[in-house]
Amino acid sequence: MQKSVFTLGYRSAFHAAVILILITCWAGCGETYRPVATPIAPNPPNPGFSHLALVISVNGPSHPGASTTIDVSGDTAVSQSTVGLMPAYAALVQNGTRVYVADSGDDTVTSFSPTSPTPVTTISLPTGSAPSFVATAESSTLYVANTGNNTVSAISIISNVLESPLGGIPVGINPVSLAETPNQQYLYSANRGSAGTGGSVTSINPVDRSLNPPIANATWISPVSVVARTDSNRVYVLDQGSGMVSAIDPATNAVVTSVSVGVGANFMLYDTTRNRLYVANPANNNVTYLDASSDALSAVVIPIANPVAVAALPDGSRAYISTAAITTSAGGTFVTSAVTVINAADGSVRTTIPMTAASKVCTSSPFELPLAAAADSSRVYVGNCDAENVAIIQTLNDTLVLQMPAPLSASFKPDGTPLPQNPVFVVAGP
Repeated sequence: MQKSVFTLGYRSAFHAAVILILITCWAGCGETYRPVATPIAPNPPNPGFSHLALVISVNGPSHPGASTTIDVSGDTAVSQSTVGLMPAYAALVQNGTRVYVADSGDDTVTSFSPTSPTPVTTISLPTGSAPSFVATAESSTLYVANTGNNTVSAISIISNVLESPLGGIPVGINPVSLAETPNQQYLYSANRGSAGTGGSVTSINPVDRSLNPPIANATWISPVSVVARTDSNRVYVLDQGSGMVSAIDPATNAVVTSVSVGVGANFMLYDTTRNRLYVANPANNNVTYLDASSDALSAVVIPIANPVAVAALPDGSRAYISTAAITTSAGGTFVTSAVTVINAADGSVRTTIPMTAASKVCTSSPFELPLAAAADSSRVYVGNCDAENVAIIQTLNDTLVLQMPAPLSASFKPDGTPLPQNPVFVVAGP
């Protein structure tokens, strides 16, 4: 019995000593060995952006225009560059890393990065060139349609210098549109002609810049647009004067079929996703889309009043058509613009999105309300020339999310407030 009591007492003393040691250790050590959660800040967002849209604005006939780059994901203007006089058209090349702008007012082409306002390189063309269109399917050469001297110029994308022939490649009267086949074997110029002189289409060999023979089976009045199919086997020409869309076989250098879209049709877009041509005809108040997968060019006609231009979403789901209704009163001439959305599958009208009504200041169609669809199909951009802004449409629910003012111009309101410039062209990057 005495042994048991001793054992119990010993154990109690031992337990008490252990507890005392633990308490002493905790009190002396504080929180040194306690687990500590240290927050780790994430990496800051990448200042770059994955998709862009580019807007070209006119600043009157005597002042340089501007180029504005819009971040698609942020709906913000991230860069603004100064271009030449009366810019008319722009192209993104080298996977969207360079911009080339045709400046019709001072016979130049300006080049720069879309994400940096400077440096801007100016390439001078022969006096009187009046460039109106730029295009290429290459990574080394850009082609320029010169409406002033009826030529097509070649510019090195690598060195930004004019290439031979320095005087330009002679084409028909008033070249207004260019298309190079993706295989880079043929370059076509749609030459609108002039009053009393019929138009033409010129086929050029880009390798040596020589002219190919005249296109067989062709009758032109006033061609205004030319596009190339993605497989390089067909090139399509819209003739406003005859109202015909003609398919050219580059291999035979001949027109193989023509279909009517109505006299007065003046805008054509090639939708690469659906292999389809969209043609806007303001004279007939309709938009026609043609199946470009065969020479039958089967057509669907959609009644839409006052269509100006068309953009198709890269995902193939919808097409967006800008429209402009013009009214004249004692107060002046006004334009009420909108965008009609159609389902690409069947051409049915999905909705109409109104834009800001404004005094009419732009007269050249289709540059009055140009459109472009973002590469990720999330946005459509409308250059609202008359309202001096860029309308941004969110395609998720087809709503107008922002009307971004154009850069300020050299003109002023009567109260001395600077007026914005007039957006005349929009292009979307990859």
